[in-house]
Amino acid sequence: MDSSRNLPLLKDYQAYLRVEKGLRPLTCEAYDGDLKTFAEFIEQRHGVLLTAAQQDVAAFLEHLRAHGIDSRSSARKLSCLRGFYKWLLLDRRIHHDPTVNIESPKAWKVLPKSLAEPEVAEMLERAGMAASHPQAQATALRDRAILELLYAGGLRVSEVTALATCDLALDLGRVQVRGKGDKERIVPLGRTALEALEIYLRQGRPHLARISSARKSDAARPDAGCLFLSLRGMPLTRQWIWHLVKMANHDASPHRLRHSCATHMVEHGADLRSVQLLLGHADISTTQVYTHLALGRLKAVHRLHHPRATRRPAEPQSGPQLVPNPRKAAVPDPHEETA
Repeated sequence: MDSSRNLPLLKDYQAYLRVEKGLRPLTCEAYDGDLKTFAEFIEQRHGVLLTAAQQDVAAFLEHLRAHGIDSRSSARKLSCLRGFYKWLLLDRRIHHDPTVNIESPKAWKVLPKSLAEPEVAEMLERAGMAASHPQAQATALRDRAILELLYAGGLRVSEVTALATCDLALDLGRVQVRGKGDKERIVPLGRTALEALEIYLRQGRPHLARISSARKSDAARPDAGCLFLSLRGMPLTRQWIWHLVKMANHDASPHRLRHSCATHMVEHGADLRSVQLLLGHADISTTQVYTHLALGRLKAVHRLHHPRATRRPAEPQSGPQLVPNPRKAAVPDPHEETA
């Protein structure tokens, strides 16, 4: 079967994801890779994407399982296929969705890993000491600002690299972030993060920007207003920021700092709706996973509010002591709020 019939279809779908869905380039690349994997499998069965049947999708999932692909990855690929064939149906290129009635592989829910608060504090303290040195370089000021921003705002690494100077509103204590699907949100920042950003903008970035301005055709470059710059005056990459975090703490990563931000907020009593808005989660079920990491907080709330959670010491009484009836339970105050 001629595989060239699949290529124009995949190209059209990529355009749909970028233009109409507004997905990020990396997300589009991931979808394209999953679809090409399925297209290659279909070609071995002498078919093309437009003629795929339910048996082909089921055989593809079985093929993945036989080759040791974990269920989370298989479920992601199936989700990609569902979106693709839903688009084909809406575009009236097919009359039947082959992913209908295909069960998603069961996957264990993996709890996000976070750093302990002392670990984060130590990492940020070291970055702060390097930045506060009298002869601190522009890169030290930049690195401290990045680490503080990752933890204070719970930003994704791609969101940090996409920031421009105009996105900052330091006088209002916030930053405007463009997340997945180009959705914008306002993220408040704490005093320490704001201070690190102010110092970087005042003392660090001008030096890096001078290097950038020395390059030819600088005015025509679209990245001239990028917030974080390299020593060559170029925008930082995701890989570079990942390396920066690893150098600060070998157990850390940009996304683990994001998880740490959410986990520590929940442990200190933040409600899930606020954490959802901060992180930019489309569905609050994604945020609910952090409640499993804050069991200490959950136990404390239970002990504080549940009428039978703790056995309170009896108050001393004068006169004859009466033996309490074990069948009578203490009746909680109906006006007391329980959680």
